[in-house]
Amino acid sequence: MSAEVFIYDAVRTPRGKGKMGAPLSALAPQELVRQLIDALRDRHGEAAIGGVERLLLSCVGQTGDQGGHIAMVSKLHAELDDDTIALTINNFCSGGLSAVALAASTVRAGDAGLMLAGGVEMMSRVPFLADSAPYYADPALSEHLRYVPVALSADYLAHKFDVTREELDVATINSHRRAKAAWDAGRYDGSVIAMRDDAGEIMLDRDETIRGAMTMESLGALPPAFVEAGAAGIDAMIDRVKPGTGAIDHRHSIANCPPIADGAGLVLVGTAEAGAALGLTPRARIEACVEAAGDPIDQLTSGEAAMDTLLAKTGRTLGDLDLVEYMEAFAVVPSLFYRRGDVDPEIVNVNGGHLAMGHPMGATGAILTATLVEEMGRRDATQGLVVTHGGSGVGTAALLTRA
Repeated sequence: MSAEVFIYDAVRTPRGKGKMGAPLSALAPQELVRQLIDALRDRHGEAAIGGVERLLLSCVGQTGDQGGHIAMVSKLHAELDDDTIALTINNFCSGGLSAVALAASTVRAGDAGLMLAGGVEMMSRVPFLADSAPYYADPALSEHLRYVPVALSADYLAHKFDVTREELDVATINSHRRAKAAWDAGRYDGSVIAMRDDAGEIMLDRDETIRGAMTMESLGALPPAFVEAGAAGIDAMIDRVKPGTGAIDHRHSIANCPPIADGAGLVLVGTAEAGAALGLTPRARIEACVEAAGDPIDQLTSGEAAMDTLLAKTGRTLGDLDLVEYMEAFAVVPSLFYRRGDVDPEIVNVNGGHLAMGHPMGATGAILTATLVEEMGRRDATQGLVVTHGGSGVGTAALLTRA
């Protein structure tokens, strides 16, 4: 019989602006992970962290400061036991949740009792596309692989499904206003760990890209951000691959995009037996996880595909859920989700989302998991869902129930 898998804790850093000179840019990626592990040590004791058998970290930009096997670097920097197995994975923007799903599968199979899983991304130090994969810049190879930059795919989806600029702006404002209200009410106090310098002084203790005072008028004045990029050849390529698309009506402004951000998140998962032996109290149970893949041009729909597969697999509907953390990968994604007749917007991203607080790519899934676990506890909610989407058509979903 497979073991049940429990979440014993889930923490994250604040999300900082992903540019040099911003507060978190002074810290190495492994230092963000170390401070999260130290926070878990403080909460649960040295024995609990000493009982961790594996560390799984997602990271998209595995080069430069994030090169050299960032999970191994983080393990050694955080002074985890030498026999702790470290694994670095990359599943683009779904990777943080994929790491949690892989940890759950490992625990369920009986191959580990206690694991740490999550992700880290320092976009100030390792910019988007810094790994310089050849298909980023080779037009022929891009077309062969149907590679479309994710921002252009967002505009394509808005064009394809006629998601209006007003819908995009409403989703954006909603995210910022909810995030500000949540921070002001202290709803992130339990899951967010302030980052400190070597002297112990706080460098950042709050997500720094939230703009709670934005208006429809101010957003409406912003021009579409990706017209020139589309005209440089991407729009024509999409029309060749998907005949009949025609000229794409670009709609996303820069405000309708999740800010580039630095951040990390970790989830402590394990069996009931391992937790009990270390005096840990479960906060949630991981009932099921599903990965999905799909059309690389319709790439931001694979998270929804993973979600629908998971709901069918577990016999649930969206109406059965108390809370949903649905990754805001550009404003078109929540806009399309809210169009579904079976979605109650009042349970989705109740404390704001990526459009407000930023997107540290490899860390995103773990960050959303931490948000969900904390809010489920605050509301005494029974069932919650995390959904992530990533480039070239990857998606992950996880169903949590209260322990």
